[in-house]
Amino acid sequence: MKIPVEEALRYMRVPKSDEATRRLAEETAAMLEKQLHPRFLWRAFPVRQDGEGILLEGAGLRLPGNLAAKMLSDCDTVVLLVCTLGAGFDRMLKEWEARDMARAAVMDFCGSAWAESVCDEAEAEIRSRFPGKYCTDRFSPGYGDLPLSLQADFLRVLDAGRKLGITANESFLLLPCKSVTAIVGLSDRPQGAKIRGCAYCAMREECAYRKDGKFCGD
Repeated sequence: MKIPVEEALRYMRVPKSDEATRRLAEETAAMLEKQLHPRFLWRAFPVRQDGEGILLEGAGLRLPGNLAAKMLSDCDTVVLLVCTLGAGFDRMLKEWEARDMARAAVMDFCGSAWAESVCDEAEAEIRSRFPGKYCTDRFSPGYGDLPLSLQADFLRVLDAGRKLGITANESFLLLPCKSVTAIVGLSDRPQGAKIRGCAYCAMREECAYRKDGKFCGD
């Protein structure tokens, strides 16, 4: 799996004229790709809606709130997926933070872009396994009114601790750090974009545009 370097540079808001940072990002990406092997897993569940949210049958998990209801209103199946760059990324990042903070910062952005790319690959596999179905946008615990506290149950349902070594801490943040959980609904009809904006973006906490009071489309 290749790291989308251009996406990492976009996250960093690096101008095209900054060749030094571009070379650093390319070198860092090559180093990560050589040493790490991202992994993902997913499971699909039939769903039904009731007054308390979206129930994933056979999972013992309910998705509460308006966001899940809106996203999955036309879906008969929901896929839970998780991906991770693994604990090796955390070790490499810590090592470079002690040696070279500039490279460590670039590495962090490369890791974020890579994790999203791995989710894209997982979603492509899901689409291939469900021909004729249409996917909703991906969304995750912590987006909108979908509580971040779902992370622990999400990992339990996928057995992600045993299979991928992913855990959630007491603040419901995932470890290793470049791990992502996501939900994708499957429908018999095309699904338009139902969520847009910073509240639903995977990069919202580290986005340089938001810190400047701007948007990535500006």
